[in-house]
Amino acid sequence: MHGDLGLHGDFGLLSPVSASPHVAALTGDRAVLGAILKVEAAWAAVLDEAGLAPAGSAAVVAAAADVQRYDVAGIAVRAQGGGNPVIPLLADLREQVRNLDTAGLGAVQAIHTSLTSQDVLDSALMVLAAGAIRELLAELRTATAALAGLAEAHAHTLCVARSLTQHSLPYTFGLRAAQWFSGLAAAASRLEALELPVQTGGAAGTLASGTVLTDGAVLTDGAGLTDGTGLTPGALTPEPLSPFDLADRLAARLGLAPVPAPWHTNRLAVTALGDALAAVTDAAGKMAADVLFLSRPEVAEIAEPRAAGRGVSSAMPQKQNPVLSVLIRSAALQAPALAAQLHLAAANFNDERPDGAWHSEWAALRQLLRLALGAAGQLRELAEGMAVFPGTMRRNLGLGGPLLLSEAVNAAVAPLLDGAVLNGRALDGRGAGTGAGRTGKQRLQAVVDETLRAPAADQADTYRALLRAAVPEELLTDARLEELLNPANYLGQSVEISRRILAAYPEYTGQAGAIAHQLQNGASRG
Repeated sequence: MHGDLGLHGDFGLLSPVSASPHVAALTGDRAVLGAILKVEAAWAAVLDEAGLAPAGSAAVVAAAADVQRYDVAGIAVRAQGGGNPVIPLLADLREQVRNLDTAGLGAVQAIHTSLTSQDVLDSALMVLAAGAIRELLAELRTATAALAGLAEAHAHTLCVARSLTQHSLPYTFGLRAAQWFSGLAAAASRLEALELPVQTGGAAGTLASGTVLTDGAVLTDGAGLTDGTGLTPGALTPEPLSPFDLADRLAARLGLAPVPAPWHTNRLAVTALGDALAAVTDAAGKMAADVLFLSRPEVAEIAEPRAAGRGVSSAMPQKQNPVLSVLIRSAALQAPALAAQLHLAAANFNDERPDGAWHSEWAALRQLLRLALGAAGQLRELAEGMAVFPGTMRRNLGLGGPLLLSEAVNAAVAPLLDGAVLNGRALDGRGAGTGAGRTGKQRLQAVVDETLRAPAADQADTYRALLRAAVPEELLTDARLEELLNPANYLGQSVEISRRILAAYPEYTGQAGAIAHQLQNGASRG
């Protein structure tokens, strides 16, 4: 009846960053339905094990919980009737169980007993997220390992740092790669530390129905039930099970975290997940933005890996568009609004079960998962195949000439000018003559200002000449001046910073523990 809906489905034409069969398998409608069925099957197994459902029910429900048995498109349309997909799916699941229960066990009684639709869908989305996160972390670990390799290989590769779009100081490409690594490793670590909780609150979050169930109320007239302890009557029994025990058992079966209480309207678990996913796309987006600039033809310091058919233009045969970074950036620009949607929903979860706010979470959370997964896949390929051009980096570093070292010159030379006396004239700002009354720093700034008035092509020679004229050789030799104007001598702690970054996240370097043992100064994660 709904078979033609597949012809008009969403395949990701307008979201190429996540248009992947792998992403669809982890987050598509079939994956969502599979997660819902997994929760229902796990709950039936919990009840069967506890003696709160007819013995043997779990196996029947598990057989019926095969997603291939269900019309996903049809369930999606029917979900409009109750506002969520759990309701129509339950009708179909019960029908499947009745058909498969050839022994007449009454296995249908194990389905959804004492649960509400929010219990099932909240738990199912956590199951869905857990599977997506496992794949996402695998992609991120591969990407960060590649970045760690770049950071180590280019620890001494000179390039220029840029501040507010302008050249600022000498830098190393190794530190740039290490900073990319740092953002991604920190985001991945945050994501990995998340606890995804199970949900079993019942109709109003009081576990009322679950309490009736565990207190020994009989589900039906059928045989095979016990007294709610999970053991046969007459055996040596422990304390009776509570609804909390059942929730913990469900969490264990689903690989989710147990919780002290239902969280129907306390949505920190959802917003924390959304924030962690957005942090991943933030870090990926930062790297992509850098690559987009650094790979421009006029900059040409790095390039994306090439592949047949990638980066092509529909009109210009010569173009090689940095499409990996373009797609990553597209994800990074969308994710914050989706995370904000989760917070907006959380702030509007009225009453004990909300009207509309809960429903608005689902699409936002799934799209965050899709974007993060898609971006991570592109990022892995980018990091593993990035081409680095040290020669062009050095060329660009040289564009600013010795002016780039004016901070280093100020630090070393201004004190000499302030305290020196030469040829009977004070150079500390108190004597007569050119520059009298000015500090050494002010004199050096005047040299910079005068240099900047010269044509760009002449500024390097102009700065050297003016600087030499302003600083007597008796105070600063030519050799010492050239040392100050060598960019390799003004890198600060760049190499050590890179090393400490990698040492702070050894599990993301691809050589867990190896770099950590090199750390001597107690680097920690900020």
